Amino acid sequence: MADRLGYDYAWAVEHHFLEEYSHCAAPEVFLGAASQRTKDIRLGHGVIQTTTNQPHRVAEKVATLDLLSGGRVELGMGEGAGPAELHPFGVQVRSKRDRWEEAVKAIIPMFTKTDWEFHGEFHDFPARNVVPKPYQKPHPPLWVACSNIQTIANAGEWGMGALGFTFVSPEAARAWVHRYYNALLNQPNRLCEYPENPNIAMVNGFMCAETDEEAREKASGWTFFVFALGYYGRKGIEAPGTGDLWAAYQDWRGSEQEAKALESGLIGSPETIRERLRMFEAAHVDQIILLNQAGKTSHQDICDSLELFAKEVMPEFHERQPEQDAWKADVMNRRLMLEDIDTEGYNIFSHQNKDIVRLSPDELKAMMAAKEAAGNGGDKAEAAGD
Repeated sequence: MADRLGYDYAWAVEHHFLEEYSHCAAPEVFLGAASQRTKDIRLGHGVIQTTTNQPHRVAEKVATLDLLSGGRVELGMGEGAGPAELHPFGVQVRSKRDRWEEAVKAIIPMFTKTDWEFHGEFHDFPARNVVPKPYQKPHPPLWVACSNIQTIANAGEWGMGALGFTFVSPEAARAWVHRYYNALLNQPNRLCEYPENPNIAMVNGFMCAETDEEAREKASGWTFFVFALGYYGRKGIEAPGTGDLWAAYQDWRGSEQEAKALESGLIGSPETIRERLRMFEAAHVDQIILLNQAGKTSHQDICDSLELFAKEVMPEFHERQPEQDAWKADVMNRRLMLEDIDTEGYNIFSHQNKDIVRLSPDELKAMMAAKEAAGNGGDKAEAAGD
């Protein structure tokens, strides 16, 4: 239906073991099915975990999907959420950034080279020709997950699209957009050879209905998503197969945190959503990823919401896409210089709190050093870092 209505992208995340919150452990299978039921919509890995997948398998699966879809794949790559996901795969949280960077260096040449070998810290393999090769040349556009907002600047340096969550405000969006493009143009740090993909996408909670009141009543999927994200960030996996996250969520409903989550989302009538989108459009965010398939939101409400948005809101922004394209061309060709805006005051996403914001590798190393200096062992430092 989204394809028929003119939506541009469909993104599927990869998560493991996160009961109730995310049941998408094999996104390549879902996207493969979607490729045969759609014609135009772009199919995005948002993201595939390079920490829990062998580089060869990533390249093989992505290229196969690209062929099945006639070249409609977008390749987002990420590290995995934390110990709940990574530890069963034998991966330490403290090494996930290093693993991710090395995996990118190992994977990307597989799309083009016919005799590729790699010898790194985490991956070591002899020369092979990884087949098939993708439909898109040299390969699908590259994106990176930005669950830590600081990664937006890294994404610019790497020349990859940034897949992040909703910003605190349009002002924050503008500051981080400027930071991203200035890093891309002035501080390039490509991990290997690949085409740039200058794009910023933000995930936002979504429910479009005839009135604001009706939309808020149907938006429990988004607030459950925010609650579950924080829950797993704080507690991890406590009792596999026996928990009831939805019941725990009921005690959280009506809280100040839920109110903030509702305010941050694209939740309301077409006019309400249109006004908020215009602010992010003015900040030059490229893409909004609409998240309403969560919690116990009904299939009918999801379809009605997508249909109303496509009819009443989307055409206006599609009509102005050439203006965004022209702005980006001016920036990329240095005809328009973006001022450096201090992002210090905008260093968290609106749905995050101190319990679930991811530490950067440097912050984690500093914290581990402090723990060890205080007499705690590495395992305790790892637990704190997790």
